[in-house]
Order: sequence, then structure tokens, then C-alpha cells
Amino acid sequence: MKIGVLGTGDVGRALGNAFLKLGHEVMMGARQTPHAKAQDWAKAAGPHAKTGTFADAARFGEVIVVATLGTATEEALKQAQVEHFNGKLVIDTTNPLDFSRGMPPSLFVGTTDSLGERIQRLLPRAHVVKAFNTVGNAHMFKPAFVGGPPDMFICGDNEDAKKLMGQLLRDFGWGVIDIGGISGSRYLEPMCLTWVLHGIRSGSWNHAFKMLREPARS
Repeated sequence: MKIGVLGTGDVGRALGNAFLKLGHEVMMGARQTPHAKAQDWAKAAGPHAKTGTFADAARFGEVIVVATLGTATEEALKQAQVEHFNGKLVIDTTNPLDFSRGMPPSLFVGTTDSLGERIQRLLPRAHVVKAFNTVGNAHMFKPAFVGGPPDMFICGDNEDAKKLMGQLLRDFGWGVIDIGGISGSRYLEPMCLTWVLHGIRSGSWNHAFKMLREPARS
């Protein structure tokens, strides 16, 4: 498949590299082009890696990954042009993190709304699925944990899009827990803070979530 990645940060590069390893083509989009960080990534990533603007990447992708800073996400999507997302799976990796008061961050939207829902409203004909927002970028592809594989919690309104997302996650080495519609982002985005707070307390960022189940009783 052709994968468009919006964002040149650690998450965008990690997921871009992962999709390339699985044999997909990837275009990384930035606010403007040429973009030094995107060009360096593409040069190292090989012939199936391309760069362009946000709009170029959104137009290119059959699946689009949104890997922008939470505070910059809505503006980035507008720059990418809403019509380029129509009918496509849009993987929302973002969290509405506010670092204005330092660490730990707070959420700039929550409880009665979420960034995931804002993205879906901004892209009404796209199929937004929240994923990859509750783990660090170092463990997004083929995570290796004792007692693994860990589980990725997802939510979105379109069942076919979630089915495709689930298959991609299994290709990435994850179990999948579907919690329902995109309004579930109100709960998955705070899970990111739980992950961050444990990292601060433990001094390690090598952790992930897993849903445990009791064996069926005869």
C-alpha cells in the first residue's frame, strides 16, 4: 500500500520505517518542502521512501498516519487539504498534550471532547482510528516485552477501517483491543498520561499496556 505520514518527528519516522519494512511505500509530509529532517529520513530509508508537503503526503497515501504534535494537528490537516482524506483510513497517533507548565504535561482537551473527535469532525468523510498513542515510538514496531505481545487500544466509527487497522497492528506485532467509536479517544488520550507518569516515576520508558483475560471455565 501507499502510506502518507504527516509529521517528521520521532513517531512519524518510526512508523514510516515500520511500514517500509513491511513492504509498503511511504511519503513523509512536512509543512514545507524541501524539509531537511524529512530528506535525511528518506535518504537513509531507501528507494520506497519519498518526501513532500502535508498535502502531497495526504494525496499520496491510501492510508494516512497523523503524527503531528497535538497542538499543531488541526492546522496541519487544513494544510493537507480535507478532500485528500476522503474515504481513507486515517491513523490518529496524536495526544492533546500541553507542556506549557513543564512535566508532566496536561491535556488541552478532554472529558467531554478529544483530539481524536476534533480530527474526525475536521475530516468528516475520512475514517479516523485512534492508535499508537499509548506507547513510545521505540516500541511501536515488533514490540518485545516479557509476557507480550502487548495490546494496542483503538477506537473509531468505521468498522471496516478498524478491521484494516487491526490487521496492520497484527503485522506490527500487536494484539488489538477495540473500545468502540471515536469518542473513546476521551479515554485513550488520558491513557497516554498514565504511560508518561509511570515513565517519570520509574525512570524508564520501556513499558506498554496489555489486557489480561481469565481463562474460560468449563
